[in-house]
Amino acid sequence: MLTAGAVKCKAEELGFDLCGIAPADGFPELKFLDEWLARGYAGEMPWMARTAGRRADVRNVVPGARSVIVTGTIYNTVGRTLSGSPGERDDPRPADAVIARYARGDDYHDVLGKRLDALLEWMRRETSAPFDARAYVDTGPVQERVYAQYAGLGWIGKNTCLINAEHGSWLFLAEIITTLALEPDAQALEQCGSCRRCLDACPTGALVDAGVLDSTRCISYLTIELRSSIPEEYRPALGGHVYGCDICQDVCPYNQPSSTSSDLPWQARAGLDLPRLVDLWRRPDSELRALIKGSAMTRAKLTGLRRNLAVAIGNSGDPDALAALTTPREDQPSTADPMVREHIEWARLRPDGLRSSHGRPRSNPAPVDAADGGPEFREDRGPAL
Repeated sequence: MLTAGAVKCKAEELGFDLCGIAPADGFPELKFLDEWLARGYAGEMPWMARTAGRRADVRNVVPGARSVIVTGTIYNTVGRTLSGSPGERDDPRPADAVIARYARGDDYHDVLGKRLDALLEWMRRETSAPFDARAYVDTGPVQERVYAQYAGLGWIGKNTCLINAEHGSWLFLAEIITTLALEPDAQALEQCGSCRRCLDACPTGALVDAGVLDSTRCISYLTIELRSSIPEEYRPALGGHVYGCDICQDVCPYNQPSSTSSDLPWQARAGLDLPRLVDLWRRPDSELRALIKGSAMTRAKLTGLRRNLAVAIGNSGDPDALAALTTPREDQPSTADPMVREHIEWARLRPDGLRSSHGRPRSNPAPVDAADGGPEFREDRGPAL
């Protein structure tokens, strides 16, 4: 008989750092999706509303589902410092391109998809009992953080990320929904306490309440999911962000420090670990396309990345980058796109006085203590009781 313990052992063997089992129930947290959509927080992500019925319960995805196997994979790595030596990251300089940590390496959909397929294939070999199952890596109509919480992997923090008390929040989630009845884990309990660092740090005010994200203001949405022009009122707050944003995780006490991974797929590619904005911009389209091929950054499309770079260069005030921005190049046809041209013009005309604000708090602020309104920690990194 296939047991939950055996599944977890195999998941670890395949490279997953965490694995838990949640019952395939209709948890109360799943119901907030309808209200979130009604508020318009999905922006230009129509698939969220289109699949809302299936997202309401995994049993709408796999009829007869009884268990959800949830895996967590640490993607935080030790990057270079600004001096070029390995170690903890320093703050990015205005002339640096800021890329979300998860996107600096290989595409997690591909890497974890293969591992999840291997786990499911092993499960089918291990039991003679027939069962149905579907595996997803951030692609299916599943509210995976809710099931991750009920699988004991962590709790949904005020920044809407899943937070694990030992490892932090730099986690990829993936799941297998199955009709197998596996012993569930205990639900993880919320441990944010009165801390509100993530809410206060968001430069666009996207975290409108604890655990509530207005995607239309989020830097990750603006630089990745949004296919049209970035609203002008948010452009200065983007600072140097050209793909995604980690601010609400950088300031989280549970990420100070957090676990790191030496897994090769998550290591930053050459050219994506705090590159200079001007260096990225100067690349011909063919080189830029080759640089992001096989990474999650392809989701923004080349024109979206050029748009983001133009805004970041406008925020930087870097004269070399601004000069490169306005120099016509035949090997950069993406810069002729009307949307990209509009953002280039905005960057060129941006008043110098606005460039002193880059919309980025310190990425590694001083540890929180009880007087700061955040969770108090013991020396072993567990929350104080």
